[in-house]
Amino acid sequence: MITIVVGLVATTTSMMVVQAMVTSTIYFQYTVRHFFTRVSTAVQNHRLRTMAQNANRRLKIVAAADPFGCALKDALISHLQSIAIEVDDLGSDDYYSVGEKIGRIVSSSANSSETEIRGLVACGTGVGVAIFANKFPGVYAATCLTPSEAVNARSINNCNVIAVSGMSTSLESAIETLDNFLNTPFKSPCPASKSEPWPEEIQTFFDNSLTEMAKIGTTPPISSTSCSICNLAAGREFTPVAAIPGGSMKIVRESPTSAFVRFTAGSIEPAHHHTHGHDVVVMKGRKIVWNLTKGERFELGVGDFLFTPCGDVHRVKYLEDTEFFIRWDGVWDMQLDEDLATATANLEKET
Repeated sequence: MITIVVGLVATTTSMMVVQAMVTSTIYFQYTVRHFFTRVSTAVQNHRLRTMAQNANRRLKIVAAADPFGCALKDALISHLQSIAIEVDDLGSDDYYSVGEKIGRIVSSSANSSETEIRGLVACGTGVGVAIFANKFPGVYAATCLTPSEAVNARSINNCNVIAVSGMSTSLESAIETLDNFLNTPFKSPCPASKSEPWPEEIQTFFDNSLTEMAKIGTTPPISSTSCSICNLAAGREFTPVAAIPGGSMKIVRESPTSAFVRFTAGSIEPAHHHTHGHDVVVMKGRKIVWNLTKGERFELGVGDFLFTPCGDVHRVKYLEDTEFFIRWDGVWDMQLDEDLATATANLEKET
């Protein structure tokens, strides 16, 4: 009896072990099938999103890294290849060299109608490579250390080069960050917009920013001179002076008022006066000022200064294209004491 009982116990135990093994095998097979099903679905969804976003242009990624970011770059390239994204791996070099390489390629392909080329750069922090990629027109590189930063960079800045950190970003986070970079459209809801659509005025600003950003780095630099005031005036937009043909002005401060003023050669300011006195410094050209109240005449050239007291009636003629800086003690105003025809006639008498 004892032998039989032991045999039954042994047999029962063996059956339980076998059953457990079968159950484990089935669970493993289910887990494997479920895992690959999820991966396949994710890949397909990613392809569909990428195709929708780039319906008119094929997407290609150019990638490079310095030694501190190389391992992360290689892992991200494997991820891109697994989701059928074309990648051109430029390898590893100094961070400033890889930033320059990626920036130059993305910049030169910005107007391509067939292929949209974006960049992936990696270094220790993700900062240095972005700095040097951004030295090329049409490149908007952003260091993205988290997935939400990539969404913001795409939504707000239309970022076309993503820079990642090989020292502080995990592979899992880096993959999610890269996916967001690939799949987030410009102007889309993002963490910065509290995941809500941007207001219409912000979207209009974004639309205009594309044109303005594209100009950066392509226009000739504003020439710098030794004249500090001239450098301040350079690049500013001037508004025509309605009362005086040939004149334009840019007010930079109000009450006391400071402004830059331009007049074309031959322009005439009819006799007038101001409520407040004003200082003038000539930056370019030549002009003649007649102080009619005091019966004085001043011919001014570059670097000359003149103060005209409040209420003094004065007339001005511009001998050359002229620019000057002017400061009134209060709010700018101008009371004409004669019209332009009278001023012209009076000046003819002077000559």
